Amino acid sequence: MTELLDHLAGRTVIVGSGLAGLMTALTLAPEPSVIITRAALGAETSSAWAQGGIAASMGADDSAALHLADTLAAGDGLCDPAIAASIIAEAPAAIVALEQAGVRFDRNTAGELSLGLEAAHNRRRIVHAEGDGSGTAIIAALIKAAMKTPTISVLEGFEARRIVMDGEQVAGLLCATANGAVILPTSKVVLATGGIGGLYDATTNPMGNFGQGIALAARAGAALADMEFVQFHPTALDSRRRPLALISEAVRGEGALLVNERGERFMARIPGAELAPRDVVARAISAEIARGGRVFLDARDALGSRFATRFPVISSLCGEAGIDLAKDLIPVRPAVHYHMGGVATDANGRSSVPGLWVAGEAASTGLHGANRLASNSLLEAAVMGMRAARDISGMPASGTGTISAGGLPAPTDASFVRPIVSRHLGVLRNAGAIHGAIAALLPLAEGNGPAADPAIVALLIAVFASLRMESRGAHARTDFPLKLANTNRRQMRLSDVLEIARATPPYALARSA
Repeated sequence: MTELLDHLAGRTVIVGSGLAGLMTALTLAPEPSVIITRAALGAETSSAWAQGGIAASMGADDSAALHLADTLAAGDGLCDPAIAASIIAEAPAAIVALEQAGVRFDRNTAGELSLGLEAAHNRRRIVHAEGDGSGTAIIAALIKAAMKTPTISVLEGFEARRIVMDGEQVAGLLCATANGAVILPTSKVVLATGGIGGLYDATTNPMGNFGQGIALAARAGAALADMEFVQFHPTALDSRRRPLALISEAVRGEGALLVNERGERFMARIPGAELAPRDVVARAISAEIARGGRVFLDARDALGSRFATRFPVISSLCGEAGIDLAKDLIPVRPAVHYHMGGVATDANGRSSVPGLWVAGEAASTGLHGANRLASNSLLEAAVMGMRAARDISGMPASGTGTISAGGLPAPTDASFVRPIVSRHLGVLRNAGAIHGAIAALLPLAEGNGPAADPAIVALLIAVFASLRMESRGAHARTDFPLKLANTNRRQMRLSDVLEIARATPPYALARSA
């Protein structure tokens, strides 16, 4: 039997407790909201694992215009310039809002913000906290603020399984709990569920994050955008640990060099060298590994004894792997780190479904284009969380309509999908691999089993990838290595994607046999 939580009816329901979700709830206050999370508040969120910090043009030699120029360059021609400009312009205000919520950013002896440098930034503009522990520090402060806010209700151990619709309007959220199924009646849902890294074996994300928000929105009929663009962080610590530990770009920002097993600095001949955009560095490292080589970060001369002070978290992770930073090189490999695609939204986080907002990595605003600029992710999460809240606050109250939900879907399991995605939709792709992924994923996506939701998200990535017959940003095809002269962002709904998948060889051939 499904329990209806009438006592929470009408409140804004926020799915996810990372930076975007927490900022949405805090900005909404004193308007009541409910945060639902399958784990403890703030746990299993990519935000808490972020090392670098938040990109914001706060330096005396910096400006929003310079930050925008770097963002557009990294986005490789597919950013929405107006959206990007507006989010970047709001960065200083987001930093102030976070500080007001209790976040203590690192400052120098003069009391000025300490600003780090990361790849593809032409200025020091990474605002950080506790060295490389920025995400943990930010989330801890926001959790404390949320727990002190009486109008924010938190439901831990709740897993969103379906958005309940009344026609084309959101009417509630069907959730699984330890005690069975429950429905939260609401006409306002905010998805802040994070990324898709759990679809891959090699990822720096929580392994349970397979794009739940995208699956929820896709099933509700929302438009999706830019799904093919999956960013591989070039330098994950190459170890048996899962998920892989991240070696922040900021380490290269401090002067660490990339070398192969022969000691050759293979990035030296590439524009930008170690601080080239992530897609460029990831491809170069992948090429070294593909030829049978290995890749290492050499931070011995650049940081030496300062490493543990500047990067205490990374130093601890390396120690855990038996690496002596005073004398050893750090083995690295690319790993899925961020998804530029997601649910298509406007400048306020509104999706194409009335009553559904999306903020953070689950959304596709157009800020990142084909390749995210380092540390623009936490910036977008904070700004869009605040914008979604302001947009919701300006809406008149409305009833939830008719509540009618089917049975509780099976618990999800991405393990069936992970080998398919890891093999066919990696750093380098081609038609054969993409079509192979579609053929393997479509039956799972059309089914009702535990792999259905992960397969839907993976199928979206594969079909979008099949349609982009060029290499651009994080989407690299060996059969189409050049960029097209004219190209645009693409939006589709799940129904469109399923139709294309059914007509894609070899699946179409198998169906007709």
